[in-house]
Amino acid sequence: MALSIDTIRSSLSDGLLSFPITDFDEQGVFQPETYKQRIEWFIEHGVSSVFVAGGTGEFFSLELEEYTEICRIAVETVAGRVPVIASAGRSVLEAKTFVKAAEDAGCDGILLMPPFLTECPEDGVVEYASQIMQSSAIQFIYYNRANGILSAESVQQLADQNDNFIALKDGVGNIAALNDIIKTVGDRLTYIGGVPTAEIFAEAYLAIGVNTYSSAVFNFMPDMANRFYKALRAGEQETVTAIVKDFFVPFCRLRDEKKGYAVSLIKSGAKLIDRPAGDVRAPLTMPNAQQEARLKALIEANS
Repeated sequence: MALSIDTIRSSLSDGLLSFPITDFDEQGVFQPETYKQRIEWFIEHGVSSVFVAGGTGEFFSLELEEYTEICRIAVETVAGRVPVIASAGRSVLEAKTFVKAAEDAGCDGILLMPPFLTECPEDGVVEYASQIMQSSAIQFIYYNRANGILSAESVQQLADQNDNFIALKDGVGNIAALNDIIKTVGDRLTYIGGVPTAEIFAEAYLAIGVNTYSSAVFNFMPDMANRFYKALRAGEQETVTAIVKDFFVPFCRLRDEKKGYAVSLIKSGAKLIDRPAGDVRAPLTMPNAQQEARLKALIEANS
């Protein structure tokens, strides 16, 4: 049974969020047992909500059968300790199918992805999101990014049309635009930082009232991720500055060397700490040996 709306909103608005990578073997086949262990490891390290089959979890490369199993395993493993949020997207019809699978598995909410590879007008994106949200009573987080970016007015319209739209995740990093949304829509929604490597924006997010974000590096450096988040919330600027300078700035430089490394480097990092989850699926590619060596050095220097 899904958690209450108040519990879900509270977990989304305070505490560190993260997206587990999805476990594949050498042939790219989903591995349920190691995935279950990964979810439990997340809980042990204090994550406040688990976002399964998200961008870092390669939602865009998952089949419905795999997705359904991922949701089931996550719900069973978490066992109500924190909210389990699954992703949905692609076409409206596909998204509705994913939503139903997640709801049937007992997930607490849906992160709604923007349409893929489609040039679309803003009012069309609102309609896309509304049709999907109205297909279920489950709680929705809208991921404001890529070709699904909504203005403050459109976010307000979407909120007015859908009571189960409870949160907006920012994937753009335009602080002025996000501040406009927050000041326009107010506390009707919860706001989550969600740009790749969100820690690099965390100070700016916090300044406008965004208290939390999704941490991808939690997959291989949960202690550092937690230390950074706690220092950020406690106003310990010296610690925040040191971690950004020593880890996140060089990590982002490495990430930006190739498209898709916001996901690929996370899988590489997990392998380097002996929690491998296989390689990313095409069209993503894994880092080369030299890049992996640089990532290893970063991990060792900041652990």
